[in-house]
Amino acid sequence: MSSDCCRCRQFLAQMLPAEIDMGDQELPDWLACHAGEYGLPPFLSELARLETLVDTMAEDEYDLTPPTKARVVNPSLQMVQFPWRNLVAILAGRDDVARPGEQLVLVWKQSGGAVRYKNAEAQDLLALKLIDDSVDLAQAAQEHQVSLAYLDTMLERAAQEEMILVPVTTIRRDATIFKESELTPASYLSSNAFTLQWHITQACDLHCKHCYDRSSRRAVAFDQALAVLEDFRSFCQQHHVYGQVTFTGGNPLLYPRFAELYRAAAEHGFQLAILGNPVEKAVLEELQDIQPLEFYQVSLEGLASHNDHIRGAGHFQRVVDFLALLKGLGIYSMVMLTLTRENQDQVLPLADFLRDKVDLFNFNRLAMVGEGARLLSAPSQGYEEFLRSYDEASAHNPCMGLKDNHLNTLFVRQGREVFGGCTGYGCGAAFNFLSLLADGEVHACRKFPSYIGNISDSSLTEIYHAEAARRYRAGSRACDGCSIRAVCGGCLAVTHGMGLNIFADKDPYCFFD
Repeated sequence: MSSDCCRCRQFLAQMLPAEIDMGDQELPDWLACHAGEYGLPPFLSELARLETLVDTMAEDEYDLTPPTKARVVNPSLQMVQFPWRNLVAILAGRDDVARPGEQLVLVWKQSGGAVRYKNAEAQDLLALKLIDDSVDLAQAAQEHQVSLAYLDTMLERAAQEEMILVPVTTIRRDATIFKESELTPASYLSSNAFTLQWHITQACDLHCKHCYDRSSRRAVAFDQALAVLEDFRSFCQQHHVYGQVTFTGGNPLLYPRFAELYRAAAEHGFQLAILGNPVEKAVLEELQDIQPLEFYQVSLEGLASHNDHIRGAGHFQRVVDFLALLKGLGIYSMVMLTLTRENQDQVLPLADFLRDKVDLFNFNRLAMVGEGARLLSAPSQGYEEFLRSYDEASAHNPCMGLKDNHLNTLFVRQGREVFGGCTGYGCGAAFNFLSLLADGEVHACRKFPSYIGNISDSSLTEIYHAEAARRYRAGSRACDGCSIRAVCGGCLAVTHGMGLNIFADKDPYCFFD
């Protein structure tokens, strides 16, 4: 036989007494002419046509380089109409019988060399049409009466399968400052996702002793908030990243029309999360019905007595009860602790207490900013030992997360692989996230004054690429040449809180040689 169609050969081997001489004919053509003569299944010629296409595509070369500006249809993709249904399942070895009926099949080659084939679904065809015709997604959403989130999800699936090719992210570290090294691979130099940490209101039902901003900022009006979502969507499209909106405050749930804003953000296709305080079950259920939360983060500052001293009487138990509520609703829960001199010895006991109550527990060092300036930071002397104890405990406690950038110094000394640090890319200030305050100010990081623009004057894209943001993104010159800079960079907020120059001085907790 002249064809490599292995699946078809299996049928022929079972049904023919000996190998047949097909002459110069290709297997699909021979089967079309002689299947009836030899009592072969009538669909076999079409199966051979599909399998020949797959085999040929596997041998052919295609330019599958990601585009630079906009999504494109995979140049190898072919749509083929067949008069038999179930051929895909037969070729994949999941079935042996085809049924008469028209079936459109998609066949394409992926960047790794594998050839994929599947029955075309309505979502596949719509995704391909949107990209091939360069259709405006907002207009398409209106025409098809679906949300932008629906179209985004559909296109994302097509991109994951490589039916469409997408540009690589342009959220990339400055190559003159951040270098790939044996310790920090290239994956830490660019981000496929971007977070808008939106402090939607200053209103809060707590008055914590370490709050970094109790100033009165008037929240943007609802129509302005909707414009922010449009602007952020444009930012994500221009930079080829997935967007997440993390609502916080204050207490974001105290924003007058929060549920409406949450729905609008969901309809724009963003992943959504909340950094807030405990709320009623009905509130959570309403949000979950709109779009499931990626996570809900609350705070604890130590064991019950110390926590309630910082956050108010009864707060500890309310959080514990709320964590049980989150678990019951299937919402990923997170607890954050602000590390101070007073609560450092409570971190491990608290983590042990939370072992079966929370999905993820982390800590951030205190930035002595705002009312937090009245508290004392954890001592820098002995900080390495604290991190070592935390790391050792985390090996036996699944809820304990790794977040502090200086853990990477510890890992290097132990010959272990580094991790992404605070934001997945070391200090992510003005890199893979921006902080938007209630009144429209944009900061590189919310934990200290780091103004880089205002949405009333500029778009998020303009703010991100302005010189002010670039300075924060570059971090401290004291980190120049450090082999783990891309996954560390210290903490600018902590450095600022200690009265140092964040652009010239090193994080005082750094113990990297």
